[in-house]
Amino acid sequence: MPITVVGSIAYDSVKTPFGERERMLGGAAVHFALAASFYDEVRVVGPVGEDFREEDMAVMQERGIDVSDIERVAGGSTFFWRGEYGWDLNTRETLDTQLGVFEGFSPKLSERSRESEVLFLANIQPELQLDVRAQLPVARFAALDSMNLWIDTARDALVRAIAGVDCVVLNDAELRQLSGRPNLVSAARELLAWEPAAGSDRGPSVVVAKQGEYGAALVTRDGFFALPAYPLETVIDPTGAGDTFAGGLIGYIAANSVGAGAPLADELLRAAMAHATVLASFNVEQFGTERVQRLRREEIDDRLMQLRLMTQFSGA
Repeated sequence: MPITVVGSIAYDSVKTPFGERERMLGGAAVHFALAASFYDEVRVVGPVGEDFREEDMAVMQERGIDVSDIERVAGGSTFFWRGEYGWDLNTRETLDTQLGVFEGFSPKLSERSRESEVLFLANIQPELQLDVRAQLPVARFAALDSMNLWIDTARDALVRAIAGVDCVVLNDAELRQLSGRPNLVSAARELLAWEPAAGSDRGPSVVVAKQGEYGAALVTRDGFFALPAYPLETVIDPTGAGDTFAGGLIGYIAANSVGAGAPLADELLRAAMAHATVLASFNVEQFGTERVQRLRREEIDDRLMQLRLMTQFSGA
């Protein structure tokens, strides 16, 4: 099922203990789309400035990603972020953020993007997420990501946005902050109990908690599933890993689910978590999108097999 993703397209300057890059391709929508493109058709919605390089647009086009709804704003500059990681790659320091064209972003979706059956609302203002969700009322599956800033400054709007989607993807600290619950499971159960959006019988039925180097957990009304992160000897840059994880998760669901509004099978969700975990593991091996750009499907399949063997056991 075709996927529309709405979010940031950016240039990132990143320094880690293992090197640095200046103005590399980044942004939530880009990382998500590159990962999801392994599974289904992806349509990207977001703004860029006059400074956005054609070769970076080609990175997405070469993967079959539909970029026709990427808006190039005359006289504008592309969203820019600069950050630095220490030896603990779970934490980072933001040194500079320049919103550029993203500051006045008002999502403009073509008819083609509005017809997508799957929607991912990347980390943007909750009011924009609500606006976009309203433009795809018949999407079979919708998911969103968010961050602590919106929990602090726009919680009411974020709660309304969550009420209109099927899946919420947050890191575990954000999940606890949003719910006011002390641990991951109780926090996820709290969100799953929220009322659906007005006029809808749907609401969040899947909550995914990203836990960085410790893996990720999936909570539904009927069950719980968790996977460790894929063990790596070399980790260079975690920038975009969460969005790559979301791309693998939603991409797999889009390619393998059937039936409008039908509950997702537990087996499908577990497989989606495995694909998401593997895609994220490739992302962190090099800076930005460098590793995922040249990733081959057979590499994904091989690492999936290794992850299955690592997490399989017998006996009780």
